[in-house]
Amino acid sequence: MIGISADFDPVHNGHVKLIKKGRNIAEKTGGEVVIYLNKDYSANHAPFFADYEARCEMAFKAGADRVVPIEGLHHCLTLAYTVPIRIAMMIEDGVVDYVDAADVSTAKIQKYASSFVKRGIFSGIPRNLPNRNVIRWFAVNEFLYKKYKRKMRFHIIPELKIGRKISGRQIRSKIIENNFKIPDEVKIVLPESTVKILEKEIKRGNIPGKRDTETITKRLNTYSRPNLLNIAHINANAADAIVKGRRYRNEDQIWASLRMAGYGPVLTRLAISSVEQNVTRKEVFELIKHYEAEGIIPPDQTVESVIERAWYVASEIEKGIKSSDAHEMFRKGKRGSNFPKTIDAGMHLRSFEVEDLEDGMDALLYVDKQERLRCQIRTKTRKIKSPLKLPAKHATYLRLLIDSHFIPLSVHIIEKKEGMRVRIVIGK
Repeated sequence: MIGISADFDPVHNGHVKLIKKGRNIAEKTGGEVVIYLNKDYSANHAPFFADYEARCEMAFKAGADRVVPIEGLHHCLTLAYTVPIRIAMMIEDGVVDYVDAADVSTAKIQKYASSFVKRGIFSGIPRNLPNRNVIRWFAVNEFLYKKYKRKMRFHIIPELKIGRKISGRQIRSKIIENNFKIPDEVKIVLPESTVKILEKEIKRGNIPGKRDTETITKRLNTYSRPNLLNIAHINANAADAIVKGRRYRNEDQIWASLRMAGYGPVLTRLAISSVEQNVTRKEVFELIKHYEAEGIIPPDQTVESVIERAWYVASEIEKGIKSSDAHEMFRKGKRGSNFPKTIDAGMHLRSFEVEDLEDGMDALLYVDKQERLRCQIRTKTRKIKSPLKLPAKHATYLRLLIDSHFIPLSVHIIEKKEGMRVRIVIGK
């Protein structure tokens, strides 16, 4: 089998070259050209311009033998996680040859990839590296050799350029700007079959695909800080910016708030997709754990490693080390003592509030607008909000876990000899 992983939104002449390269390999090996096509969300966590059925038709018209849908990943996980999952799927399906395009040589890509293979972590690939996602695919393919004792052969062809690289984003933008008529400057970079399919889909009103803005804005306008932090890929700064930016009526306003929280374009799209699908931290945590059990997730990206990193960094900060330096030390292999999986915190309560509390009662954790860790407890008669009393290291540890985007923290009230406490359980 010859595999190509893509959005194909839409199929352009650069994609046709990929498929033709796949066909050339197939003629020699007797294999079939299979497109692993992202279905529900793009690799960059956005809704598609053309729907899955239309993009499938484009792929077949361009010469593909078969299309396999990839779904349920790109509104939950970053590329550092989805790439290992997709490569594992392809290897398990029997893909032997993989075709991609890049504007640097295969030798250079292999050189760049080797450092990430050694570290066993595929997030944080510098933006200044050329074709960094191809580098990630190379590195993960090497990493998964340990599991499968085989890997895909990579065939890298030059990126097709007409003046500059052909971009699906630019194609979509120009069609929109031209009032959904395909301009000649776009037609020259599209196969005739794609033009016909796009025109048909535009006529039917299927283009462009849209988000469920009503659901997204309703959630962001009404969810409390604790409920916002329960959504995957929403950290404390994002929750604060979302609350401050209310009321939302369109996606541009949401983007403005998330950018204020320090989110880049890719993370912004992922966060909005998670809100749209109501993806919880626990769902993402369990999804990663599932693929960990399959041996697909690199060691430094496991949930245990993410939690261990938070404890290590909190411990180093307590010693006076800068957070950025502590993170880098961890990446280079430094480790500390075993991290706690449960933390008990005190509260600031009035006597009548204490009387309302019961052992085992659920609570919620959040960060208030003054950057303080708080809990929220809903009793039979009232809602109680209290700052948490914690050692500085434990407070930093919990804040780092909140900002991890997917580590869940379950919270409940326990009765101890010294009084009522909040028990925070990490990873549940």
